[in-house]
Amino acid sequence: MIRLSILTSLFATSLLVATADPVMVAGVDQSPIAIVADRAFPNILIERPVTLTNAGDGTNRVFVAGQLGKIYSFISKQDVTEPALFMDIEDRVSYKENENEEGLLGLAFHPKFKDNGEFFVYYTSRTEPHLSVISRFKSTDDHKQGDPASEQVLMTIKQPYWNHNGGTIEFGKDGYLYIALGDGGKRDDPLQSAQDLTTWLGKVLRIDIDQHTPGLAYAIPGDNPFVKEPGARPEIYARGFRNPWRISFDRATGDLWCADVGQDLWEEISFIKKGGNNGWSVREAAHKFGPKGIDANEQMTEPVWEYPHDERYGKSITGGQVYRGKLVPELTGYYLYGDYVTGKLWALKVDPKTGKATENRGIEWSNGANLPVVTFGEDEAGEVYFTSVTSGGRIYNFRKK
Repeated sequence: MIRLSILTSLFATSLLVATADPVMVAGVDQSPIAIVADRAFPNILIERPVTLTNAGDGTNRVFVAGQLGKIYSFISKQDVTEPALFMDIEDRVSYKENENEEGLLGLAFHPKFKDNGEFFVYYTSRTEPHLSVISRFKSTDDHKQGDPASEQVLMTIKQPYWNHNGGTIEFGKDGYLYIALGDGGKRDDPLQSAQDLTTWLGKVLRIDIDQHTPGLAYAIPGDNPFVKEPGARPEIYARGFRNPWRISFDRATGDLWCADVGQDLWEEISFIKKGGNNGWSVREAAHKFGPKGIDANEQMTEPVWEYPHDERYGKSITGGQVYRGKLVPELTGYYLYGDYVTGKLWALKVDPKTGKATENRGIEWSNGANLPVVTFGEDEAGEVYFTSVTSGGRIYNFRKK
């Protein structure tokens, strides 16, 4: 384990300057916040709950997708006793314990789901090794059930390896579907995919699922940033990602947040901008990376926050949500996120005028568990939840101490 003091001497220009007492760091308040993480929906257990979201249809349902291929739904009430099986596509989803970055990784509901019953799934297919699929499905029974037979494949993405699949799919306020893809796997981005505009890997894509471009099952938005660049994939919205886990929109501002899992030394949080370059693999967070590493420059989207690989922080970031609910007003406007390795949780505040972090406040677990943090999501009311794969697959939320 590289000690934090060593990292400090090596990276004095870091966004995060470590000290023995990390309460104030580079002008950023890191004192604990008077909030705890606690068990939500205590009667609910879902195997490997990798995605949590809502349909925005007025039913107050929470949808949780298990990585093996089952999607469940239940009313967002703490005393709910049992989840309903919404759809089961386990027969077509590939998941292996020793290749655990594959499986069902993304779920998003059409902005007009209440009317058309359409939803979208990102999963690893069994048809051939390391094949990612993005499909449209339709629901039946007044949208109470997803129909596995309704699948329409929109995109297939050949992954060179089993890791760094990304997998978040989210609708923006513009009605387009955003798709987060990792660099394809292994170390050091061996195929140099993240900076290569001829491949989807290491990118965030944006597509129009309500229209059709000839030869495609979707359309390319005309204002996508690289549509006129020769050889570039027109679906690309931003580039330079290693393994974005996860991306999310702030429902109030429309800002698109990204937590990108680092490799050697740093984990990072940044905004995704149209045509932006988030740096990998010539930068790791706010630092040069590798023999072709470059300095920060106006072409790069720098992180708003980073943390070093250290036992006081973590080694694998899990991106979250900006809190816009009502039950815990103390969290309003904070980006809630965690770390998979250490189970630590934080509330990050960024000044919208400067784009710089002002607070990164630690959140305690009510029982001191510090379990692996897998994913975050929100219900229709904007209440934020996160999941862990331990103890049968549990869901957690936040409350005031």
